[in-house]
Amino acid sequence: MNRRQFLFAGGTLGGAVLGAGAWRTATGTMSAYDDYTARLRAPLSPDIADVIRYATLAANGHNTQPWRFRLTGGAIEILPDLSRRTPVVDPDDHHLFVSLGCAAANLAIAAAASGRPGEVTTDGQTVRYSFSSGPSHDDPLLKAIVRRQSTRAEYDGRPVSSGDLAALRSAAVVPGVDLALVTEPAGIAAIRDLVIAGNDAQMHDAAFMRELKDWIRFNPRSAMETGDGLLAAASGNPSLPTAIGGIAFDRLFDASAENDKYARQIVSSAGIAVFAAEQANPAHWIKAGQACQRFALEATRLGLKLAFINQPVEVAALRPELARLIGTKRRPDLVLRFGYGPALPHAPRRPVGAVLSS
Repeated sequence: MNRRQFLFAGGTLGGAVLGAGAWRTATGTMSAYDDYTARLRAPLSPDIADVIRYATLAANGHNTQPWRFRLTGGAIEILPDLSRRTPVVDPDDHHLFVSLGCAAANLAIAAAASGRPGEVTTDGQTVRYSFSSGPSHDDPLLKAIVRRQSTRAEYDGRPVSSGDLAALRSAAVVPGVDLALVTEPAGIAAIRDLVIAGNDAQMHDAAFMRELKDWIRFNPRSAMETGDGLLAAASGNPSLPTAIGGIAFDRLFDASAENDKYARQIVSSAGIAVFAAEQANPAHWIKAGQACQRFALEATRLGLKLAFINQPVEVAALRPELARLIGTKRRPDLVLRFGYGPALPHAPRRPVGAVLSS
């Protein structure tokens, strides 16, 4: 689930081709985009469709939103949408099923808040939230659902208190999933080196780069039209017309600069969280997603920012060393850095009607 950043001088390239009016028409505006994301993150209503809207705000790989929701008698099911696979970065659909788990965590919190208390279970590759009618339960994590984001920026380096670290651990407790919190500089540096090694390998993989490019939305207009993908502005990059953005990506996206950027960002972080489920199968990947999402929501509630740095789990050859660093024999599932940092634009989302199955 890591959203790659790119840095290029696209404004100069595009400005030579389009005038200001045509540029705005091609890219849209961030003010319109902010209005769009505000509607996506409106307060929860009792309507069951709103519960699903809150579920769709969960973290997910490349913002592909690889899920379908189905309403049955007394239950909401979350099913994998295999048409939204990312087979290069995620060949065994690990991130896809983690994403379902993230959505399930949001769903359970929002459903209980809407007066639908229940329980999450997994049947093969399908997540099922069975509920009944009851009093609303306003979980402290509810408000964090609309504020959580993957903040791909430098943080300010401040440490997180021991009390807040304990709260993060507690929020992420899911049976069958271990959490390692790395806050010592030497441990952070060791994981940084694995992230850079993985990033370098991926950026020299032409198939990976093609897949990544397919999911980048180079401007607010494109992001609002598709409702998915990685908005360039959410990584602090300029908005470009789609065609020009694609040319700039191909010509100016540089591995060395990206590696340097990841190094700075990781060093600026207060710590790194690594999740590892006890088995490597869809049911346990879903559990890892639930734990990760609850961790992210608690971090958001505490005023922390987060970003995925999943290269050491996406590049299979690096997983054993990451496992050794955190002291586990399990396959590591997810890697997050966290700390205090700025707010960036939120990612787009598809409307509820687009993710509902009959």
